[in-house]
Amino acid sequence: MSGNGSKVTVATTWLDGCSGCHMSFLDMDQRLVDLAEQIDIVYSPLVDTKELPEQVDLGILEGSISSDEDLHKAREFRARCKLLLSLGDCAVNGNVPAMRNPFKLDDVIERAYRENVDVNPQIPTEGVPALLATVRPVHHVVDVDIFVPGCPPHADTIHYVLTELIAGRTPDPGRVTRFGA
Repeated sequence: MSGNGSKVTVATTWLDGCSGCHMSFLDMDQRLVDLAEQIDIVYSPLVDTKELPEQVDLGILEGSISSDEDLHKAREFRARCKLLLSLGDCAVNGNVPAMRNPFKLDDVIERAYRENVDVNPQIPTEGVPALLATVRPVHHVVDVDIFVPGCPPHADTIHYVLTELIAGRTPDPGRVTRFGA
């Protein structure tokens, strides 16, 4: 994998999840300095850039598809990223966010915003993306090239996958992680 110039361009975002996968990314500590010589993070909640570039070498999605906003982001990443990576169990299989799937969406919303609220119970109408009827893993809405399970994946796993990709090799995340690990 090679970027425009000498660095591989990387974009990340989180969808419906806890952001723990991004925290594991940061847990690479000193290795981030070494990676910075080889990658350019062009879009991410970890950097200041507000717009996803038209062409990115590697897109990393954390979290599941639970809202219209998540669906839009996943489709945009797929359209603009040469390789797309599902990072963590929420992205790979829906995990905790998908626990609402057995229930009717209206019942979930009623429980969250009215039944369990002591002060001003109301369903928000502004600033909250519309929820989808069911939560889905990323690969149910767009094609994914690499799956990295874990809740969250360990920093060593993320480093392994990134360094393999940078070296032009296809990583085998199953060698270093598993679901829930």
